[in-house]
Amino acid sequence: MNSKELNFLVSALTEHNPFMKTENFMDWFLSRRQTHKFRIEQIPFKDLEEWSFEPSTGNLIHSTGKFFSIEGIWVETNVGRVSQWSQPIMNQPEIGILGILAKKFDGILYFLMQAKMEPGNIHLVQLAPTLQATRSNYTRVHRGGTPPYLEYFLDKSDSTILVDSLQSEQGARFLRKRNRNIIIETSKEVQVLDDYCWLTLGQIYKLIQYDHIINMDSRTVLSCIQFAAPELQGMGVSDLLPTVKNMGTVDASAVNCDFDEFQLKLFNSALATNEGVYDSDTIISWFTELKVRYELNAECIPLKFVKNWHKTDYQIHHDKGKYFTVIAVAVQTDNREVLNWTQPLVKPQEDGIVAYLVRNISGVLHFLVQAKVEAGNFDVVEMAPTVQCVTGNYKDEKSENLPPFLEYVSNVPPERVHFSTFQSEEGGRFFQEENKNMLIELGDDFPLKVPDNYIWMTMGQIKNFIRYNNFFNVEGRCLLSCFGFL
Repeated sequence: MNSKELNFLVSALTEHNPFMKTENFMDWFLSRRQTHKFRIEQIPFKDLEEWSFEPSTGNLIHSTGKFFSIEGIWVETNVGRVSQWSQPIMNQPEIGILGILAKKFDGILYFLMQAKMEPGNIHLVQLAPTLQATRSNYTRVHRGGTPPYLEYFLDKSDSTILVDSLQSEQGARFLRKRNRNIIIETSKEVQVLDDYCWLTLGQIYKLIQYDHIINMDSRTVLSCIQFAAPELQGMGVSDLLPTVKNMGTVDASAVNCDFDEFQLKLFNSALATNEGVYDSDTIISWFTELKVRYELNAECIPLKFVKNWHKTDYQIHHDKGKYFTVIAVAVQTDNREVLNWTQPLVKPQEDGIVAYLVRNISGVLHFLVQAKVEAGNFDVVEMAPTVQCVTGNYKDEKSENLPPFLEYVSNVPPERVHFSTFQSEEGGRFFQEENKNMLIELGDDFPLKVPDNYIWMTMGQIKNFIRYNNFFNVEGRCLLSCFGFL
């Protein structure tokens, strides 16, 4: 039996798809946008249905006590130039399911993806996991229908679990929020509904090259996939195709092993779990040291006691016009479990940048990873991309007060950039929030010595840590999921 890592890798190197050619995908995808009727309208808070500001606290809550709430948080930390502040934050303690259903056809894994509308999505419809649902949704608190394909993820007795881990959400906006990221392989016949399609991993990586196609929930699940197949340990790329041919059930001619120079570097880095400049024990010790050194005290407070934030009829905003606002929207659609509803959304004030810097170290591509403290983190720090910030928050700052490497990323020569797209944040909670996602290759003259809260890791090492809870933040995971080999 082939390892799941090898099956993932073969799918990642395959674009051939008898169900949906890559060149036909956009026509199908645009047709799904045009087939359905959507309407999103900002409304005053007073027009929210089943949502209200609790008189005693000022918190914005749902009448059932489910879904999520907008509360206040008071933060004290010894990290950064600001040691104390308060802010609104989303509190959603329930764990949702982000699930992708996989199935083999002719020996190659395909993934059932959904053209899904979310009220905060840019262009409204983006490609989502098979199942993307909070516990409140799939237990039908909204009194609507059951999400399609839920049964595969509730009863896994006849399926093979390929990925299953709890992963965090945005630590700056959510209070200790986690979702179950899961990929399940089935051998059963699957009825494909109109808004769903089978795609290979290779096709998905092609589509991620475009702005706002693959949603955040898909990207976080895909980031959990491992490629370091036991069958390839100690081998080079020249051994890959013979290994695929030995799989027997796979048409090796459909698998593309024709890497360019940088794709080969990524491929080798993805397989390099033990070839990093630092071993796993050293990385864990570095991370543990920062958890001990850094302090983060985050306590819930009533929203009405949050300082420097103000509520009007239409929004909750910071008095400097920075960070984000909380707004209310009314939603009408014809293809969700509930066809009409209202809800709060968090709206950004500026776009952000999320970037990995990479460089060759001892013949292996390494990613520069930071340990980042955010108010809603589950355990003080999480590993994050080299740069992760909202650039507008630093417009008037002196150079020495900017996040490390932000100036370099902002002024990088184009020939150093291997990946640059705008990707959306989760559209069920955020209103048209996007970040510029970048992968930048450094020269050998870039110093190996970096600030104490940074460390060099191979892609294979990063993916090993993503297997476990609360190591890598959602921005770091989602950006990593953008890098394919085709």
